[in-house]
Amino acid sequence: MSQVALYDLSQLTAQQRDELMKRAEDDLAPFIEKVEPIIAAVREEGDAALVRFASQFDGAEFDASTIAASDADFEQAYAELDDKFIEVLRYSADNIRRFHQRQMPERQWMMEIREGAQVGERFTPIDSVACYSPRGKGSFPSVTLMSIIPAIVAGVPEVIVLTPPGPDGRIDPATLVAADISGTRKVFKAGGAQAVAAAAFGTETIPKCVKIEGPGSPWLAAAKVMLANRIDPGMPAGPSESIVFADDSANAEIAALDTIIESEHGDDSSVFLVTTSKELAEQAVNKIPEYWQSMSQERVDYSAAVLSGSTNSGGVVLCETAQQAYDFINDYAPEHLQILSKTPHDHVDHIRNASEILLGEDTPGSIANYMMGPNCVLPTSGAAKTRSPLGVMNFLKSCSIGELSRIGYQDMAPRTDIFATYEGFDAHANAVGDMRSKARGNE
Repeated sequence: MSQVALYDLSQLTAQQRDELMKRAEDDLAPFIEKVEPIIAAVREEGDAALVRFASQFDGAEFDASTIAASDADFEQAYAELDDKFIEVLRYSADNIRRFHQRQMPERQWMMEIREGAQVGERFTPIDSVACYSPRGKGSFPSVTLMSIIPAIVAGVPEVIVLTPPGPDGRIDPATLVAADISGTRKVFKAGGAQAVAAAAFGTETIPKCVKIEGPGSPWLAAAKVMLANRIDPGMPAGPSESIVFADDSANAEIAALDTIIESEHGDDSSVFLVTTSKELAEQAVNKIPEYWQSMSQERVDYSAAVLSGSTNSGGVVLCETAQQAYDFINDYAPEHLQILSKTPHDHVDHIRNASEILLGEDTPGSIANYMMGPNCVLPTSGAAKTRSPLGVMNFLKSCSIGELSRIGYQDMAPRTDIFATYEGFDAHANAVGDMRSKARGNE
């Protein structure tokens, strides 16, 4: 059984600390070269390329005529799923929908910024979006719910789902049901780089979209980089990452239990338990392997690969002070942050950079991932320093609005003339000077 890595932050060099900050997606160069021919093939061959790549990468054999999910596929998916699970999907969808409805801004607002000058903002949905639901290390109907629902709430008229087929050539039934519950039946078989290309250029079956959203592999991320001039690539949402922060009052066993959550996604995840308690750190290091014994071997292998520290992508980090812990967390800017403490609100104001903050021992990341309502599609690789979770604003755009009355014009025109003249723009100045007055005549 692997040992959990334990790092004493005060004993690390600056270089060693920087190593802990690295993510699996930090270097996409090896993938950029590999996705170029995939993108070119999809652009030139359309559906035929999707079928070929599904066979090559997913081990799935199917005909191009079945790329799009049919009504029969949805009926079969409902028949296959347990009624209790379908109820859970509906419960989760309801919470997600309520949360994102609360996010919606006022469609239009105006204010009088000066007498006679009305200015404001108007929000409209984007025209189309491809919501990507990954499948490489499992199926993720949770991501399907989280990506479609805010798009539907925002009013996007064309919402489609792209997801890799399974080895049987079929779409995951829970993904189909989740899509239907969320508000779309436009679900297509396409994974990885070829999915991004299909959304960017369109194929005989898959409509071209203006944006793609959703997490995925480095192949997907590399294709988004390559096609950023063709399609809005959405937020960077790569392999899972989390920090569990536990102070001296926290329960070590719960800290160990919750640290494992994101580590089981894959060996490319990044997960740390950060604590100011040496006793808690040592207890967690010993407890985590005990919890592994209740997991499948595949999930243990993923978790152990992350938390053993073999790639500096996980383990337990011991800090001398709370401030040292806060600094580490803010520098890392994790996708998920859970604060384990009897008084979690004492810590939250010290956190500037995290995509999601979960407070207290009754708020494990697994519930947040599925049930609570806030979005689980979150910025990764440090993007939380400048980006926000997926939400309705990712599917809306705003335009500014302005309207001047004659009073407002007369107030601003002379000042605009001075400004334009200084910058050397003659037409700007002419448009607010004597020429405009003459053009208006005796109006």
